[in-house]
Amino acid sequence: MSAGTLTGLCPECETDLTTPPMVQGETIACPECMLTLRVEEVVEGKLTFQMVEVQLRDWGQ
Repeated sequence: MSAGTLTGLCPECETDLTTPPMVQGETIACPECMLTLRVEEVVEGKLTFQMVEVQLRDWGQ
């Protein structure tokens, strides 16, 4: 891990993620399973993620 990066684990596929600095509430897509993840906690360079349900809009088509 280089300076200025954070690490975390995808709660769905358990892929190790390395990100630039992030804060609580930001979102990222897991490159492996493509789920949207929200940063729940940042402690000593470690991120804790929560899966985010993406609501698709019904455009009436």
